[in-house]
Amino acid sequence: MEPGRVTIPYLLDGAFYGMAVHTWGDPGAPPVVCVHGLTRSGRDFDALAQGLSGDHFVLCPDLPGRGASDWLARGAQYQPLSYVQALSHLLAWVGRPVGWVGTSLGGICGMLLAAAARAPIARMVLNDIGPEVPAEALRRIQAYMVMEFSFPDLATLEQHLRVIHRPFGALSDAQWHHLALHSSRALPEGGVALHYDPAMAEPYRGAPMEALDLWAVWAAINRERLPILAVRGEESDILPPSVFDRMVADGATPLVVAGAGHAPALMDAESIAAIRGFLA
Repeated sequence: MEPGRVTIPYLLDGAFYGMAVHTWGDPGAPPVVCVHGLTRSGRDFDALAQGLSGDHFVLCPDLPGRGASDWLARGAQYQPLSYVQALSHLLAWVGRPVGWVGTSLGGICGMLLAAAARAPIARMVLNDIGPEVPAEALRRIQAYMVMEFSFPDLATLEQHLRVIHRPFGALSDAQWHHLALHSSRALPEGGVALHYDPAMAEPYRGAPMEALDLWAVWAAINRERLPILAVRGEESDILPPSVFDRMVADGATPLVVAGAGHAPALMDAESIAAIRGFLA
């Protein structure tokens, strides 16, 4: 089954861009927005979206510069607040309260939006991300962001994904192929590259990475009105046990995915069932 697709226009720094959104299910059903991680795309959620689409209208955007969405004019624009601005246009287009599933960067965007007054997020799943990320883990991400990759064919790109995204968990050959297929773009000179704007790496070049501290944002979220499911890959370095435990102590419902690091792919039946139950 293939999803539908709409393009949401948004205004950023004096120019309009288009953000592609992959859709599943009945548009009249309760909406759920699923937002991917840093270098990924909305098609990462195909398995989860199909699992939720019986009861929900599922919207999976490609963040600016990824997948089928427009690339931005300057690399420096690839910042969380730009993504939040684009996503706010999507929320306005939906026009009613939504569930939110955010993996890594998608969870950061979710927290920033949920901290705003009258935010239309009713329930939120944070997949392997919390209000604090250690500097060492961010430096690991920085190291592969600044590298430029091109591949002779899709099979070689898939092998690359199997290495750098091994912490996604135990995926089948078909699942790895699916991720590779939707992670690739054809190059004019032949071969393929990862399906995002290479200028996305600009904010990561040369700047020393410091720990991310969003505890003030976390404190601004009304967690009595916004139930949160905190998902952690058992071996994650992005969401350390100390941060995860503090989130749970603050009222988040815990879910630990065995055999995964950063970030669980949410393609397994157990994770899909847990998220479906939480959003119900």
